[in-house]
This record gives sequence, C-alpha cells and structure tokens, in this order.
Amino acid sequence: MPELRDVARHVRSKNAGPFWVTIDIFFKDEADFDLYAQSPALGPELFARLYGADPTLVKRVAVRSLNVLKVSYPRIQPQGWRGERDMHQGQSFARLMGADLT
Repeated sequence: MPELRDVARHVRSKNAGPFWVTIDIFFKDEADFDLYAQSPALGPELFARLYGADPTLVKRVAVRSLNVLKVSYPRIQPQGWRGERDMHQGQSFARLMGADLT
C-alpha cells in the first residue's frame, strides 16, 4: 500500500491568504501523477478528516506540465487567531505524508 511519501518528490503547505491553505504535491514522475492526481484517496474527504475542512469547499487543481496537484481548503480559524500554532501553515503538509493512496 503506497503512502503519499512514497510517490511524492516534494510536498509543501502555505497560506493562501488569511482564510485558506494550499498544499502542493509534486509527484516523482508522470506515471505517479497520472495514477494519483485524480485519485479519490487525495480527495476532499481526506482533507476534511485531517484538517477539519468542509469537503464541499476543497479545491483541487492538477497541473500536468509540472506533475503537481494543488489542493486548497479553508482554514477553520483565520490566520493569527489566538490559538495559532503555525501562522504560515508551513508544517500542515506533515499530516498528509502517511496518507494511504489505495
């Protein structure tokens, strides 16, 4: 059973403004991109489960020329709220690395 860490060359997360987060998944090659970029395993339900995002608001954009899947979802609280632990969401991607892709 492959996990995201097995097929991604690089994964990063970042703010997409104060109310959204974007995660970029750079696949190792075209074959992995073709196999997983549109996979339900990386669908809105995964982001709802891991990040509490509303699955109806999760946006996925596959960029074939770069073998990248960009996923954006709304933050539960805006950037800078009192309980913020990662202001720039630079570590948010870590939860995804063990995601089962089967």
